[in-house]
Amino acid sequence: MKMLLVIYSRELDETVLGAFKGSGISGYTKMEEACGEGCETEPKLGTHIWPGMNNVLFVALEDGVAQEALAIIGQLKKEHPRAGLRGFLLPLEECI
Repeated sequence: MKMLLVIYSRELDETVLGAFKGSGISGYTKMEEACGEGCETEPKLGTHIWPGMNNVLFVALEDGVAQEALAIIGQLKKEHPRAGLRGFLLPLEECI
């Protein structure tokens, strides 16, 4: 199994969730109002100087579905290059 960690601008929330649900991926944990600074966009720190916030999804996936989910992230990055969208695929050793 794999754990997909997805970080994205909260303005893109419906788009990201809709893309996953449209492909049959429905189980996730979402954390809202995450702050951070990446290498592709301006920082999102929730301040007057650096406004904006991120959402974070944790999605546990079978190995074959994980590659499909990464492809969804890749397509969304092309469509929304300034949304700070990033996907990280991590090994998931056990799920109880």
